[in-house]
Amino acid sequence: MNAWDGPNRRKFPRVNYPCLITVRYGTSEPDVILTHTENIGTGGICVILNRNLRILSPVDLEIDLLDASNHVKSGGRIVWSIQRKSTEKKKPSFYDIGIEFTGMEDPDRRRLDDVVKRLVKQGHSSPYV
Repeated sequence: MNAWDGPNRRKFPRVNYPCLITVRYGTSEPDVILTHTENIGTGGICVILNRNLRILSPVDLEIDLLDASNHVKSGGRIVWSIQRKSTEKKKPSFYDIGIEFTGMEDPDRRRLDDVVKRLVKQGHSSPYV
């Protein structure tokens, strides 16, 4: 299996939707990382970070879906991390980080599902679906 096989076999569709996200990483005094999503789905997200995060590490997430409602909050778990090639034009030597949602409340999951379904219908599917 090569490095990209896991993300390409997702259970949930992903859409290109660059919403704002806060990632809290670490236990005693968590690092707070502000970034945006590369793509998002009901089961998880991909973010681009300028540093690597350890696979299977837990994180806390706060996602601004840019829909004028409260931010979606969820736990998460780092499921994959791949360093970008230095030849890439967009953010070379950064990391694509895959995060699986854990413990998201049902109302937030339904709201996220509605956003994803609407964007899929509009043709915003991620190439890594």
